[in-house]
Amino acid sequence: MKKIRDILTGKGSQIWSVGPDDKVFDALRLMEAEHLGALLVLEDGQLTGIISERDYARKVILRGRFSHATRVAEIMSSNVVCARPDQSIEESMAVMTDRRIRHLPVLDGDTVIGVVSIGDLVKAVIAEQQFVIEQLEHYITG
Repeated sequence: MKKIRDILTGKGSQIWSVGPDDKVFDALRLMEAEHLGALLVLEDGQLTGIISERDYARKVILRGRFSHATRVAEIMSSNVVCARPDQSIEESMAVMTDRRIRHLPVLDGDTVIGVVSIGDLVKAVIAEQQFVIEQLEHYITG
């Protein structure tokens, strides 16, 4: 089965990020503009956290806070679960399911080289299954 690096090769390795001192409102604006569910939080090029729509809903809205006055560092998830480029799609899906997360930053050493979402992984699995089905149909029909 494919590896995480294969997904990044197909989708690209664009990284959208904010800084820990940026306002949550600005992070939300970027998420909306780029149609993203999460952003990496980078400080001096190093991954320090991830902020998601879920973080916003649970840590700003439900607590009566204001996105214009709240810093990203105040609501980001700082214990970030990451993937390696050579990690299998199955292993990555298992991690995401177990940890109940939807986005995995991909690290090569300490360097962020991309992000994969659960949607990216499901799309790759479906494409691989479709390929196998087509090959079997071709084999059967000659």
